[in-house]
Amino acid sequence: MHTHTSHDYDVIVIGGGPAGMMASVSAARRGARVILLEKGNVLGRKLMISGGGRCNVTNAKELDELIQNIPGNGRFLFSVFHQFNNRDIMQYFENLGIKLKEEDRGRMFPVTDKAKTVRDAMVKDLKRLGVDIRLNAPVKRLHYQNGRFHSVELNTGDTLHAGAVVVAVGGRSVPESGSTGDGYIWAREAGHTIIEPFPSAVGLTAGDTWVKERTLQGLSLKNVVQTLYDPRGKKKITTEEGDMIFTHFGISGPVTFRTSRYVTPAMKKYKVNTLPLSINLQPQESMDNWMQSIRSRMKSQPDKSIKNILKGTLPERMIPLLLQLSDINPDTNYHHLPKSGLAELARLIFAFPVTITGTLPLEKATVTAGGVHVKEIEPGTLQSRLVHGLFFAGEVMDVDAHTGGYNITVAFCTGYVAGASAASESKGFEAVQNMES
Repeated sequence: MHTHTSHDYDVIVIGGGPAGMMASVSAARRGARVILLEKGNVLGRKLMISGGGRCNVTNAKELDELIQNIPGNGRFLFSVFHQFNNRDIMQYFENLGIKLKEEDRGRMFPVTDKAKTVRDAMVKDLKRLGVDIRLNAPVKRLHYQNGRFHSVELNTGDTLHAGAVVVAVGGRSVPESGSTGDGYIWAREAGHTIIEPFPSAVGLTAGDTWVKERTLQGLSLKNVVQTLYDPRGKKKITTEEGDMIFTHFGISGPVTFRTSRYVTPAMKKYKVNTLPLSINLQPQESMDNWMQSIRSRMKSQPDKSIKNILKGTLPERMIPLLLQLSDINPDTNYHHLPKSGLAELARLIFAFPVTITGTLPLEKATVTAGGVHVKEIEPGTLQSRLVHGLFFAGEVMDVDAHTGGYNITVAFCTGYVAGASAASESKGFEAVQNMES
């Protein structure tokens, strides 16, 4: 009896998210017999909640800008994007009959504005390609033999054999979608190094009095610039622009999500538990121009209070706090305006200080940074450099991107390449086994 006949499948894909679904499509297109294992009761659970339930399927930006938006090892993905990239994702969905539209900052959505459209189309494609889909099928462990992948053991005790496996189980963010960090354990057992997972695309906690007193809670700001500094406030760690919101714990929203990527590593690096952050509330203005225009407005209405003059130029709810912090009585008019006061007010408007005390926990994050060390993964195939037949796709690897369709792009593209590579690795392995038996 040939040893290879015990192979139930050519490729086993673990994880029914965007990476795992695309890996299954890609392997099946190459004629591999594929089984997709999902521990939950539905495929694409994270897909269904992405983009506010509308599913931001990719981002239309050019390749270099795409990589700039992948702060976690974006350059490792050059070879992947050379084989399958954001244009190919769009083509894939168009071919499935899903019309897409472009929104701000390059984000691509289905015209239907429903994530379900995307998910259902992919499930239909998987079925058309003959992929065996098994739901409620948690994997207990992976078995390796003589330096290669051997089999997958399910919680039920069943064992499935295949020439290759694609681990596409996500990181540790959004655990209700099933991402609970199992993939790190299986990778470690194969000898892989895991870069300690940490949260990205997450709210930041702040220790300032106005946070404790909830002075600004619920206030949204449009188009601000956030700068995160080293502990001494000298070196800029990152500068990001976009919209944000003040919360009961600190700050959140798209621009904060981008900044959050750098908080945990910086705190680790400098061994501190707070970092200074500043918010420029008027980035399209210069500080000098702003001061001049306020001064001339006060001069032309010398009896009007500063709080009324500022109305309409700043978010109303911030005015009392800004005046309090710059030591200006809100009822002060032009005649009584302290010179230093206006300069201090301007400084606060162009660099509103926030004391960052950390991030919300990983479970609350949208994105997991950290994961399987990319130096131990072949960039062209996404195969483990340590164990043959073991492939990785998506967030389980130490790759992470900003929000805005970038993470899902990484998931689809790495899934596609891992699935294709797994199919040819498995076929090659089978051919060798046939010759030997």
